[in-house]
Amino acid sequence: MRNLLRAEWTKLRTVRGWVIGMLLIPLVTVLLGALTASGNQCGIGPGPGLPVELACTSPIGPGGQAVQDQFYFVHQSLTGNGSLTVELTSLTGTELQPWSKAGIMIKASTRQGAAYAAMMLTGSHGIQFQYDFTGDAAGPAGTAPRWLRLVRTGDVITGYASADGARWAEVGAATLAGLPSTAQVGMFAASPMAAQNSRADSTPVATGTFDHVSLPGPWRGTYVGQPRLVPAPAGYQQDDAGFTVTGNGDIAPVVPPAGTAAPISWTLDGAFAGVIAAIVVGAMFMTAEYRHDLIRVTLAASPNRGRVLAAKAIVLGAVTFVAGLIGAGVAVPVGEHLLRHNGNFIAPLSLITELRVVAGTAAVFALAAVLALALGTVLRTSAAAVSVAITAVILPYLLAVATPAMPVAIADWLLRVTPTAAFAIQQTIPQYPQVANTYYPFFGFYPLPPLAGFAVLCAWTAAALGLATYLLRRRDA
Repeated sequence: MRNLLRAEWTKLRTVRGWVIGMLLIPLVTVLLGALTASGNQCGIGPGPGLPVELACTSPIGPGGQAVQDQFYFVHQSLTGNGSLTVELTSLTGTELQPWSKAGIMIKASTRQGAAYAAMMLTGSHGIQFQYDFTGDAAGPAGTAPRWLRLVRTGDVITGYASADGARWAEVGAATLAGLPSTAQVGMFAASPMAAQNSRADSTPVATGTFDHVSLPGPWRGTYVGQPRLVPAPAGYQQDDAGFTVTGNGDIAPVVPPAGTAAPISWTLDGAFAGVIAAIVVGAMFMTAEYRHDLIRVTLAASPNRGRVLAAKAIVLGAVTFVAGLIGAGVAVPVGEHLLRHNGNFIAPLSLITELRVVAGTAAVFALAAVLALALGTVLRTSAAAVSVAITAVILPYLLAVATPAMPVAIADWLLRVTPTAAFAIQQTIPQYPQVANTYYPFFGFYPLPPLAGFAVLCAWTAAALGLATYLLRRRDA
């Protein structure tokens, strides 16, 4: 096997066209990615049909993620352990949304992005216990009136709900790491935009009315963050009947395109062009032997045809992976620099996630090349192998990811069953059930998790290699 690998490596590095093709993989990946990044200005970004508003900055939550943290908060200081119990008698509002919310909260401070835990009633999702922007535990369904309670014990906040104020059920609990000894506790209201993927001429507001508030005053009102787009009535009133709190905005992770933090995948928009180069080299690595009638010499020197194909796949895959790794490894920092230069806010990522995106993109290049190699073995002509590979890998990408008008259902189907599903390896922002949003593939959301999408391409490549091995053994050279 070692001699086979050496022979195939010698073939690959001595054919000028194949070397040029390998050099094109990182070149087009970097250049097209840089072109896309340089075109994204703070305040203007790509959208389905129309540009969407981009955020130039964003608060950072306790988990290091970009968040929305805009709401009206009626609060007081709570030192040490304690609790707050209220009766939420109604939730109303202008253009009330499914995730409009009003309830009670314990928050580390009124700074945007500070840790919190909240019990709330929502527009259409009943009682919810939410914390630190991404945590969510569903409580009982229903509408107001509802009793809500939060209890602090050290760093642990526990939420309870009751229909009558007598029989209580625990909804959820969360540990807020580093919660200061003196935190802010009180009542809040917020309402997200009616359509988070477009601008609106009005801002929805939510109004919660509260009675039987267990803590005495004094209370003070704070608008955490700034009103969304259009100033809306916000504030609170206190009288003998209790409190009325009105607010707008949202308390949730940032999900494109709402308040968009630019995802790292924007720096890799040139990857599809790099994959095309990999496909062309992969197909020709086999079909050239048929075209020049060298396959007879190769198989005469190595009669085990399965090992010949395996050696070609290993060499091709390894070299393509290195080329893709260089391309993605350069495209990401260059693209991030250009995005920041244009004033864009980059969604924070862990080092492990960034490595997964870069190495995963390189692996997609390698598998696409090996898939084309297998198709070249089956079809024996470069034009046919390249056409089929591009139709399988690139065409669904252009239809599902790069075409805003594509219906979401069709795009999701294409990204589940075709090799294009592997581009899910670039996804870095998850879909949150507590964030109302249209999760378009156009905005980088894939229906399969990153590794599951990558596994689809692995399955297609393995099947193609299996068929190629079978036919290579059965047919005359």
